Formats: sequence, structure tokens, C-alpha cells
Amino acid sequence: MYKIIEYQKDDFYITTDTEKLDIDAVYSLLGQSYWAKSRKKDVIIKSLKNSLCFCLLHKNKQIGLVRVVTDYATFAYLCDVIIDDKYRHKGLGVWFLECVLKYPDLQNLRRWCLSTKDAHTFYNKVGFKNLINPERFMEIIDFQ
Repeated sequence: MYKIIEYQKDDFYITTDTEKLDIDAVYSLLGQSYWAKSRKKDVIIKSLKNSLCFCLLHKNKQIGLVRVVTDYATFAYLCDVIIDDKYRHKGLGVWFLECVLKYPDLQNLRRWCLSTKDAHTFYNKVGFKNLINPERFMEIIDFQ
């Protein structure tokens, strides 16, 4: 199912080629986030290996990541969406997510989900809405 797809915009490009994935850059980016700042490197590596990853690069330097956990048939969970602070507020985030959402093997899914503390307005720009029936969703959280 996995296809390498690339999108280009000026000096920026997005790829699903895992050969372009810079583990150290991802570890550094996630270390600056509120949700993954204490995530260990071995956990990050394992999560990347078991997900569909989209790398955002500027002149071959990784400046962003989107990780998708999916069954490729009915469901996708968007996570670890991050862009280096120096590249934010330039329209790259919306373009990045638009490219992720049009990935060929993720078409016709019944549901996409994500979790965010403070970026609701941003995700609304690409079509995400609040849960229609939040009472149907449950979770187990391990805060270790």
C-alpha cells in the first residue's frame, strides 16, 4: 500500500520517502512540543517506523513532520504535526496538511481524527471540526 509521494513548492518539498526522514531533526522538533517533549528517542523511532510519515524539507533540511496512524481503509489518526518555529506563519502548515489529506492511499476513509490543545482554528482551515458525538469516544491515557 505504501507509496512514495512528493510535493514541491518553491524551495520546500514534502515526501513520504523514509530515506529522507532525519531522526535527529524529528527528535529535536518533538522535543520543543508540549505533547512529546519528554518522549524518548527510542519511542519516537518506533512510532515513526510504524506510521505513515510525511517529511517537510527546505533545501534537504527537515523542518517538519506529520505522522499518520492508519489502517488505510477506514480510519486515520493525525499526530505529531509540527513545523520548526522559524518556518511557521508562511502558509506551509496548511499546504503540508492539504498534501497529507490528498495522499492516494488515504482517500475515502470514513474518519480522520486528531487531538490538539490549542490549534483548532488552524485545523479548521483544512476541514477538521469538533466531534459531532464526543460522548461516543473514550480513551485510556498512560501518563508515565
